[in-house]
Amino acid sequence: MSQPKTTVGYLLPTREIVMAQATPDCGRIMDLAESAETLGFDSIWVGDSILARPRLEPLTTLAAAASRTSRVKLGTAVLLPALRHPVVLANEIANLDLLCNGRLILGLGIAGNNDLIKREFAGCGVDSRHRIGIFEEGVALMRRLWTENEVSFHGRHFQLDGVRLGLHPAQPSGIPLWLAGSVDNALRRVLRLGDGWFPLPNSPESFARNWERIESLAQEMGQDAARLARAVYVTVNLNDDTAQAEREMRAFMEGYYKVSYETMVAVQPPCNGPAARCIEWLQAYVERGAKTIVVRFGSPDQTAQQERFATEVMPALRAA
Repeated sequence: MSQPKTTVGYLLPTREIVMAQATPDCGRIMDLAESAETLGFDSIWVGDSILARPRLEPLTTLAAAASRTSRVKLGTAVLLPALRHPVVLANEIANLDLLCNGRLILGLGIAGNNDLIKREFAGCGVDSRHRIGIFEEGVALMRRLWTENEVSFHGRHFQLDGVRLGLHPAQPSGIPLWLAGSVDNALRRVLRLGDGWFPLPNSPESFARNWERIESLAQEMGQDAARLARAVYVTVNLNDDTAQAEREMRAFMEGYYKVSYETMVAVQPPCNGPAARCIEWLQAYVERGAKTIVVRFGSPDQTAQQERFATEVMPALRAA
């Protein structure tokens, strides 16, 4: 069976579940993972935050989802590896890839530089001022630990002497790493360390401009940009009543980020409204080169959004 030109993923609401009640309804998350597969989504994704925006822990959540699914890819959108020691993290990730029979993709980020993130890093015993260097060394180390029998490494942040990882991933070449980023240094990092590019763009036009920049940087660096997977992370509320869709999105974003809706829309504009509007908006990303669309629903009714997206939007994206 041929693969669709565009694959579609669904972000599980692991933060919303924690925000909604004192005892998170983990069963609900598993039901949504299972229904995403049944409805034909190609992948399911989870976010990551330990202290800044608490949610279900991503790797154990994906392990549970692996037991309820068999086909969909499982991914992080995005994991912050600098918050964990790379040897421990590489071992946990290898274990997860074995549990899901090689279905794992890791979306990775370095995190921002605001006070909330600084407090999160400090609480986890990591100096946020060095998060980029820690990220880069950690990613390089994990790749080696997954593919080499023994690793020695002497860097600025980590030192290893003859470390042998007991578990290796089901995927022989290691886990695909899709890196976030939009500025030049981040785009160079995508080319040096990544297997894919996974931005959260503020428009299809900015996505296209940054991809052109990646292609230009790839030429300078002697890299092949065409080898990279290209994904986008988007937020949607499907509703024929556009005003109601915007009200739900406003409540979602302000509750999630604890800032005004207008502030968030300036950097992460969602799509609110009927299926036709969302199809046009998402197809603009596909036309500019996106191969995977990962959708988050800014709505209290995740089931209805899943079902409507699968029946009214997904077929058009796959035909694009």
